[in-house]
Amino acid sequence: MNTNQNYKNLNESYLFSTIAKKVNDFTSQNPDTEIIKLGIGDVTLPLCSAVIEALHSAVDEMGEKETFKGYGPEQGYDFLKSAIQNYYKTNNVNLDLNEIFISDGAKSDLGNILDLFDKDNTVIVPDPVYPVYVDTNIMAGRNIIYTDANENNNFLPLPDLSVKADLIYICSPNNPTGAVYNKEQLKQWIDYAIKNNAVILFDAAYESFIDDNNLPKSIYEIENAKKCAIEFCSLSKTAGFTGTRCGYTIVPNALNFNGMSLNKMWLRRQTTKFNGVPYIVQKGAAAVFTQDGQKQIQENLNYYKQNAKVISNTLDKLNIKYTGGKNSPYIWLKCPNNMNSWDFFDILLNKIGVVGTPGAGFGKNGNNWFRLTSFNTYEKTQEAMKRFYNLFK
Repeated sequence: MNTNQNYKNLNESYLFSTIAKKVNDFTSQNPDTEIIKLGIGDVTLPLCSAVIEALHSAVDEMGEKETFKGYGPEQGYDFLKSAIQNYYKTNNVNLDLNEIFISDGAKSDLGNILDLFDKDNTVIVPDPVYPVYVDTNIMAGRNIIYTDANENNNFLPLPDLSVKADLIYICSPNNPTGAVYNKEQLKQWIDYAIKNNAVILFDAAYESFIDDNNLPKSIYEIENAKKCAIEFCSLSKTAGFTGTRCGYTIVPNALNFNGMSLNKMWLRRQTTKFNGVPYIVQKGAAAVFTQDGQKQIQENLNYYKQNAKVISNTLDKLNIKYTGGKNSPYIWLKCPNNMNSWDFFDILLNKIGVVGTPGAGFGKNGNNWFRLTSFNTYEKTQEAMKRFYNLFK
């Protein structure tokens, strides 16, 4: 028996364990200081009432013989897929029901989709980057090429035509940088993918934070995207499903490579390795796309957007450079005096009791950058930024 030796090539994930240890040490020495956490990308507001009512109703259904549900379709119930189909129509994107696959969140599918592709494929990921893109490919032994997302290109790298790649990861709005691609920029990636017979893995988990109508919420808003792109989305940030777990992946029927349909391959993979999202959760998810659900989740999204505005306004007053904060729940700021991101972390924690995420945890291009999130309460976000301003003014 031999183990997968590629796991030896993974870096130990010290980022959040190191953060937790530093916070715990500070708390034990300063028990009277209130710690305000703006580092973790988790939501704080509860599920909206439309979702709660749907969940309760589904629980009642499971208690009656006539409405009880056993195994459901691994790719999701049609009532939820139809709701998502109609949601995409609001962005002028038409999907077939069989192109929509319900999942327990974007993170799972972003890793599992790699089952469809040869291990010799070359992968493009940006730096800084959401770690799952890198680690899942290291586990499979693929060759990874990093594209520089940096201050000069506003953390929105474009294709290098001299580089040949087979799989391309794009996250927009981006985690951690908050940067958002426009249609013209995405068109360049689509043209590159088609020219190179490559597939774009497009992470749209934060699309609901986009307010600018000129910015695409789905890659399928751009011509020819269905010929080269798979889109992943989640209700975690959209509707507070971080603990409820539900998302969806779009695999267009037009994706055909080497005489094989990626849509049919993904269906075969899911029906073999996945039992589907619970009926109760899918009923709650469907309520997100109702008229009441859309209105209620928008109130929650506006709450987080208000927090982002509090943070970005403070940085504006201090003339600190940043991306995100608009059309994104993340604010990616340049550490004052080009400070190392871990040194900046220590200053915020020890001087004002505010916790963020050092950019170095997302790649070498994050060494002098720092991520704050808008997912805490409005009151705590205000207090954190008051302390921040008084420290750096």
